[in-house]
Amino acid sequence: MKEGWEYVAYCGLFCGLCAERARIPKQARALRETMAEEGWPDWGPTIPGFAEFWRFLESLSTKGGCLSCRAGGGPPECRIRACAQERGLDFCPQCPDYPCPRIGTLGKAYPTLIPDGLRLRKVGVEQWVAEQEERARRGIVYADLRCPVDGEELQEALGG
Repeated sequence: MKEGWEYVAYCGLFCGLCAERARIPKQARALRETMAEEGWPDWGPTIPGFAEFWRFLESLSTKGGCLSCRAGGGPPECRIRACAQERGLDFCPQCPDYPCPRIGTLGKAYPTLIPDGLRLRKVGVEQWVAEQEERARRGIVYADLRCPVDGEELQEALGG
C-alpha cells in the first residue's frame, strides 16, 4: 500500500474526515481535562457508574477512531470493499462502473462522496489525499455534511 492510502476507504471516503477519528478524541480529552480540573477524579467515584464512564472517556480520548477498512475496520461484510477487492481496484473511483448503485446509496448519506471520487480520478490519489488532509486540518468532518438516509437501504448497500 502506498503512503497516505491507509486512510482512503475503498468507497472513496477519507478516514481523516471521520468525527470518530478527528473530532471525538479531542472533545473527549477536553471534557476529561475540564472534569479533572473540577475535581471529578476525587469525588466522582462516589457516583454509581462513574468509574466505567471515566474509563470510557479515557478510551475515547486516546483512540484515533476505528481502523481504516484497509486495516480491517469498518463493516466486516462491506460489499463495497469486497467488490473493489474482487475487481483488483485500490478505490471504487477507479472502476469504469463508478458510481454504481452501492456507491450511489452511500452517496446519499455522504453527499461529497461521488464528487470527491470524481476529483480523485482527475487529480490522482496523492493530490486528493493532500486536499482531504487540508479539509481535516480546517476541522471539517463528514458529520458536518452527512444527510439522514434510510438505514436499511444503507445497511443493504454495505453488506448487512
